[in-house]
Parts: sequence; structure tokens; C-alpha cells
Amino acid sequence: MVTDEQALAAVVSAFAAGTGPVAVDAERASGYRYGQRAYLIQLRRAGSGSALIDPIACPDLSALGRAVEDAEWVVHAASQDLPCLADVGMRPRQLFDTELAGRIAGFARVGLGPMTENVLGLSLAKEHSAVDWSTRPLPEPWLRYAALDVEVLVELRNALEQELDAQGKLGWAMEEFASIAAAPRPAPRNDPWRRTSQLHKIRRRRQLAVVRELWLARDRMAQERDVSPGRVLADAAIVNAALAMPLNIASLQAVQGFGPRVHRRQLEQWLAAVQRAREIPENLLPPAAAPHDGPPPPRAWAEKDPVAAARLSGARSAVSELADRYHLPPENLITPDLVRRVSWQPPTDPGPESVAFALRGLGARQWQVDLVAPAVAAAFAAAAAQD
Repeated sequence: MVTDEQALAAVVSAFAAGTGPVAVDAERASGYRYGQRAYLIQLRRAGSGSALIDPIACPDLSALGRAVEDAEWVVHAASQDLPCLADVGMRPRQLFDTELAGRIAGFARVGLGPMTENVLGLSLAKEHSAVDWSTRPLPEPWLRYAALDVEVLVELRNALEQELDAQGKLGWAMEEFASIAAAPRPAPRNDPWRRTSQLHKIRRRRQLAVVRELWLARDRMAQERDVSPGRVLADAAIVNAALAMPLNIASLQAVQGFGPRVHRRQLEQWLAAVQRAREIPENLLPPAAAPHDGPPPPRAWAEKDPVAAARLSGARSAVSELADRYHLPPENLITPDLVRRVSWQPPTDPGPESVAFALRGLGARQWQVDLVAPAVAAAFAAAAAQD
């Protein structure tokens, strides 16, 4: 594994001299460490060989990024790896995402292992997929496993390109890859505490405030200790405490997830978070639902706007039929959010051209617009005729 500047310089030189696409992968320590930083980066390129780089020992890989900036990057599930690669100075200009290619081609299982087996007839070892990649030194079997992830990635890419071309979908995929490569990093999520599992059990705003305060306290502790938040306190314990609203240490210890194994100092910190939530003025309590700029939840449409509900139902059916016809998941044909938005606020004259214009304005790619706009416009017309 590359762990110093001299070895990194040799890798940079080798990959700059290589030819063709470069296979890139990253291993994170999700479930073990705080955040989504990379703890191992793997690359392979014709004429360059394979490289395993420790981004903790070599945190600035911008020189390597420049060495391969003119190459097409082959990545599996790019949306997972690109943010942590960008953190160390590596960003692609061109991209081929083998997972997304598999989705567009209609494969039922698009994990790297199943794709390699289905497309190339090779069984890819995956026994170390959930290990703690922040471990140092990394065991030799783990390194061999990691190297395999880029060993045949370009070969897989080439086979998928042929399959997409045979299906008439290669242009679609290339539009998607270009969009991913050009996309800015996503903005931080608003109210990330609302992703707490089992939050649906909470009905009162004061209890929501408890969830928020406990979540924020846990996040601070996890960041300070560099461990996954779930290893500090489980989501279920947070929800249990919000439902119980404990008044003292004894009542907190009675809540599942805060038993006798939890140190008293930690119990005091958790109880302090609950108390902060108790003291929040009524007008500053978190709203029952997360603020959003889109249409209301579809379950409320029938009551709020029955005509819009009919448009949405028709549009969803049209998209589902198209997806079946072209053998790809409906969410890859067009994102459900775009369908909801254009159904809630359709163009004044909801013909195919107007719907196409609206979808493009919402961020749909041209291939999606070409397929979806006529079908959605027809669904809108049918809904209007029934009104």
C-alpha cells in the first residue's frame, strides 16, 4: 500500500503514462468511523498496473487527480465514491458508472459482484466488504480483496458499453454519466436529525425536540471520538428517550438503550439534552414535518387537489409502462420527484412540448424528456377529460 510521498510520486508517474480508462474505487469505514472519508483508494489502468493508496497517510492526491484528469474514470456506484474522492483532490471529467449502466441495461442485480458474474462470468470475492477499513495496518487478504474491485472494472465497462449499444441505450447512459461528472457536490441536508430511524413513532413537537437535541449531542460526541454515531447511541434509544421524556438519571436508565452499561457521565449528558428540549419555547419547537419547497406528500393530494391527484396517478402509470417497455427501473427513467412536481404544477398548456420544457427546467436529461414528456402529456390530457 502506498503510504508516503515518494511511493505516491511513482504512482502518479505510472498512471500519467498509462492508456485508456482508469478504474477507481474507494473504501470507507461506514459504521465504524465518523463521516464518509476514504480509508483506501484503488486504481488500475492499462500500462500502469494497480495501485492501493492510503489517503490517511497521503491526504492530498490532487497530483494523481491531474495525472488521470483526461482519462475516463470507471467507477461502480459513483455517487457513493465521488464525494470522498473529491475530498482528497480527485475529480473526474469523464465517467462511466458500471452500476448505473447495469440499471439502464435492465439488470436485476447491480452490485459489483453480481454484475461481474452475470456479465463476465467471473466470481468476485466479497468476503471483506463490511470490514473496518480504518484498521492499520490493513491485513494482506483485505488488500487483495480491494485490488480485485478494480481488476476487471474496465473489462466490465467495455462489456456493458456493448450491451447498452445493442439495446439502443448507450446515448442515455452517456448523458447520465456526463450529468454525474458535472454535478456540484450536494448541499448539506436540512435537519439531518429527521433521518433518525423510527422517527415516525414521534407525534408531539416537544418529543421531536428531544430527538433533535439527543441527535445533535450524539453527533458532537461521535465527531470528537471519530466513531460512527450509531456506536455512540442507537437511533432506537433516541426515539425511546423522546417517547419517555425522562426527568432524572434513574428514569433515563429505565429507558431501553440507556441501561446499566452506560457510564454515568454519559447519562448526565443525555439527560442534559432532554432537559434542553424541555426548555425550548413553544414557538421555537421543530415543526411536525420537515420544511420543503416541493409539492405536499402524495397521500394528501386527493383532499387538497383531486385533479392534481388524477394527473399524478396517470403520470405514474405512464412512467411505469414506459419503464417496463424499456426494461429499466422507473426511477432511472425519470425521478419520482420530477413527476410529482410537474403533476402538481403543470404547464398552462400541458401539451408534449410544454411538459418537455418543464421537465428540462426541473433537471431531466434530454433522453428522459424525449421518452417521458409525450406519455405524461397524454396522461394529463386523460385526467383533464375525466374532470
